[in-house]
Amino acid sequence: MNAKSNAPIRAIVTGVTGMVGEGVLDECLQHPQVEAVLVINRKPCGVVHPKLKEIIHPDFFDLSAIEDQLSGYNACYFCLGVSSIGMKEPEYYKLTYTLTLNVAQTLSKRNSDMTFCYVSGASTDSTEKGKQMWARVKGKTENDLMKLPFKQVFAFRPGFMLAAKGAKNTPSFYKYISWMYPFFRKFFPALVCTLAEVGQAMINITLYGFEKHILEVKDIVAAAKEG
Repeated sequence: MNAKSNAPIRAIVTGVTGMVGEGVLDECLQHPQVEAVLVINRKPCGVVHPKLKEIIHPDFFDLSAIEDQLSGYNACYFCLGVSSIGMKEPEYYKLTYTLTLNVAQTLSKRNSDMTFCYVSGASTDSTEKGKQMWARVKGKTENDLMKLPFKQVFAFRPGFMLAAKGAKNTPSFYKYISWMYPFFRKFFPALVCTLAEVGQAMINITLYGFEKHILEVKDIVAAAKEG
């Protein structure tokens, strides 16, 4: 771990109308060292909090209209993503790689002291040569994010994530499988974590750093305990 940063966190969070982003946002709003949070959405997230500012922006491929509002932040927790189910590679590539890199390149030009955390996925292919299309695209996204001039870049590869009770954006099928979480946590801990741990890990590595830049589930759980 690096020495603790005394600077308060000013974070940009994307994807907060989805399950992962909602959980990460909740952790940011609760954490005493997170001073301000900016969320960028295509539609209102419905959250009101003294720390929170929201920008409604429909096109993540063109941020020119809001670019001036994106300076002065030292963390980005990028939780925006789409499922590859039913998608051809060009469409998935555009919505995963092209979109993410466009946002990241814009932020890196304006915030050189930024820690960028990208929510990737378990089994992502860092070689970019495997058989699974989504894993190749995620791998390329991770690899090229690491090349940008941020202070730190981390790729999170969570497996099954347990949302907090009362979360609004949890997919319906999670209601039918969440009861299995205690069993998997006990017997297969490398496969599962909570969304609270994902958010806590992002905050902690912004403050303390981490020895790995690709975090598997066990690393996410470990980073969540630091502090």
